[in-house]
This record gives sequence, C-alpha cells and structure tokens, in this order.
Amino acid sequence: MATIFEPSHDLPVWADVDICVIGGSCTGVFAAVRAARLGASVVLIERTNCFGGVATNGLVLVWHTFLNTEFNKTIIGGLSQEVVDRLKKIDAVDMTETSSNVGFRLNTEELKIELDMLVLEHRITPMLHTHGCVPLMDGNRIEAVAVENKDGRGAIRAKIFIDATGDGDIAIQAGVPYIERDHLQPPTTCAKVRNFRQDGIQFADIYREHHTEFGLLPDSGWDSHLPGIPDTQMVAQMHVFGVNAAHATQLTHAEIEGRRQIRGIMDMLRKYGPKGSDITLVQLASYIGIRETRVLEAAHCLTEDEVLNGVRFPDAIANGSYRVDVHASEGGGFLFKYLDGTTLFAHNNGCQTGRWREETPENPTFYQIPYRCLYNPARPNLLFAGRMIHADRGAFGAIRVMVNLNQTGEAAGTAAVLALNENVPISEVNPTELRKTLANGGSMML
Repeated sequence: MATIFEPSHDLPVWADVDICVIGGSCTGVFAAVRAARLGASVVLIERTNCFGGVATNGLVLVWHTFLNTEFNKTIIGGLSQEVVDRLKKIDAVDMTETSSNVGFRLNTEELKIELDMLVLEHRITPMLHTHGCVPLMDGNRIEAVAVENKDGRGAIRAKIFIDATGDGDIAIQAGVPYIERDHLQPPTTCAKVRNFRQDGIQFADIYREHHTEFGLLPDSGWDSHLPGIPDTQMVAQMHVFGVNAAHATQLTHAEIEGRRQIRGIMDMLRKYGPKGSDITLVQLASYIGIRETRVLEAAHCLTEDEVLNGVRFPDAIANGSYRVDVHASEGGGFLFKYLDGTTLFAHNNGCQTGRWREETPENPTFYQIPYRCLYNPARPNLLFAGRMIHADRGAFGAIRVMVNLNQTGEAAGTAAVLALNENVPISEVNPTELRKTLANGGSMML
C-alpha cells in the first residue's frame, strides 16, 4: 500500500476533565450521567448528530422488560427506568408488562430530545459531530484522545476514559486485545413504513413467494407499531449478510445494501400487496443497526453456561432476563435459548421448538454481568461499556440488547468516579462499594 507522510504537530487541548466518554448511545450517555451525578467533570463525544445510538439513529424502538422471566420481580432500574418515566409524561412510550419479546416501545424521536436534556441538566460537555480518532498514550495509560470535528483536530485530556463506541475503536488502538468471530450476527437496516400491516395480508408469505424477483435473499425478521402512530410500523425484516461493520469498506457496503433491501421490500409490496393501500416509506434509519462486530478481551469472559444457569457474581453490575438470541449469519434464521431450558429455532419457513437441557424443578429467572467484563487490567484508566464487552457467542446473544447494555454504561461511569476518588486503577475498584453506589443511584443490585 502506498503511503503519504503526514507532518506531526501539537494538538490543542480542547478540554481537560475527569472522565471522557467516547460514544453517545444510551450506554454512553448513562455512563456520563452517572459519573456527573457523583461530581465528576465529563466530556461526551458522539460522531453523529444526536445521542441514543441504535435506538435513535437505528430506529430500534424496543426496550425489553425490566422484570425477571416470571414477571414477578424488578431486576433493572437506574437510568433506563428514569428515561421511561420521563417519556411516560409526554405519552412517548407504550408498555407491555408481561412479554419476553417487548417491554417498552419508545418514540425514539422524543428520546433524542430527552437524552439531550439529560446531558445538559448534568453539565456534561457534549461534542456532537465529533469523531474520537486515536488514543494518545503515556506508557500503559491513555493521556488523551485525539478528536476531529468542524473546528479541526484537538485533544480531550482526562483521567479516565470510557469506550462506548460499540466496536471498541479506542480500546483497540490503545492495545487492548480483541476477537472478531466468524459468522457474525448480521446487521439490519430499519425503516418506518406507513400501512405496512394490512388485514389478511402476511408479509412473510409475500416475501417467501416473491423475494427473488427483487434480488433479495431468503430472510426473516420482525416489525412493530410506533407509539401514537397507529398506521405506521417500524420494519426490521431484513439482514445484510456476510459483513463486519467494524471495517469501513464493509460498513459502507452494508449501509447501501440495507437501503437497497428496503427499496426491494417497498417495490414488492407495491406490486403484490393490497391494491389501494397507500404503502409509503416514511423514514430510513440514519445508521444501520449493528448487532455484532468485535469483543474486547477483559478480566472475565461471560459464558453462555453462566447466563443460562443464572450464575451470580460478587461483582455483578447488571441483570438481564432476555433470552439467548443468535441471528444466523445467512438465511434469516435465529435461535432462542431460554432460561427454562427450552429452545426455539425460527426461520423463513416456520419454527421448531426443543430443549437445551432436561426439565428441572426450578429455573433461574435472570442472569448477571460481572464488572470484570468491563476492563482489561493492562489499561488502568480505560473502561468498556456496550456490546463489545467480553462474552462468548451465546452469552453475547443475550446481553447485547439495550436494557442490558445500558446498565454497563452506568456501571462504567460509577466505577470511573470510584477509581478517581480512591486513586486506584479501575481493576482495583472495590466491587462491594461499586454495587452499593450503583444501588444508591437507583440500579437494581441483586
């Protein structure tokens, strides 16, 4: 590969703070808020025009239940509950109390504004349209992160950094080992479509019969109504197979291919859907919904066995009840494994049920994520929060959903402040004190 020399130069320090969070999904926002509530000065860097990540830019409006699998105990609280409560006040959320598929449907446009308000209320310094480029190292510590935006290139200096980029962009450049698995769960481009649902018409049947005519592969997905908009659905019916969206060329391909798929669906419905139904494409996601790219190696790798057997951890910082959910890397199928020992394999031709273990008198009703999945001891002032934390394929299939990852953000923000207050590396934060502080902030520590 040919190269061009880029002259070195001094970077202006645009901010010098306690904590810098890179990535403004709900996970990143919640990390910043929890840190700010404990008195830290915080900069929050986000490369797009809004906070919220896959929920807002990706149009994925579903948060799963805050209850255990039996729907008789609350296992998730904290900022996820606070945001839901805030959206309730403006009729921007629909709730389903006892469903393993959907707990809350959010108006994600209102969520954008609510997250803005959260950031500003806590005097966090927001930096939108800003790309976190590279960590600037001082030995094994990150001294600053170089960023770029409309003002050029500068540096954010901090005592502790939280990588909430989803792909581990900063952590990897800081030398944290990582894994890119084969057969990744494929991403999905979501859209809002008016009159997508019609009485007596099954999209899956139309797709199965006519998809090849529109250059589409065998596939299956889901859709959902939107709060307050009865004639419009959020549609997530397709996957872009064979890409790793952590790489620029493949991400570009995935974005364009995902939009092409939506056009194929629209053309299919216009031709084979009910006549006179006025099916209309209302909105495309501004960012493809990425399920899986990289895994950062941490002090502990959460395993599928630990999740499915509900193993309890002394340093647990998050709880979840969402099933193991692994989307096939081709063909549109997905495998569910539940804590009660049952399985469901669904694909475009139907479903099969089974068991991953024999029946038992009692089943776990939730699982946990330990703090040790959020850091690598070799980088004493760096925490991870989000879908790249250390988990094997099966565990990842469960913990990757937003209500679980939101909690990792809150834990990272809280742990960062405790490390600062105690003047210790993030790996030496006392887990008992961390859990106590999270609980005092509204999180459910079980």
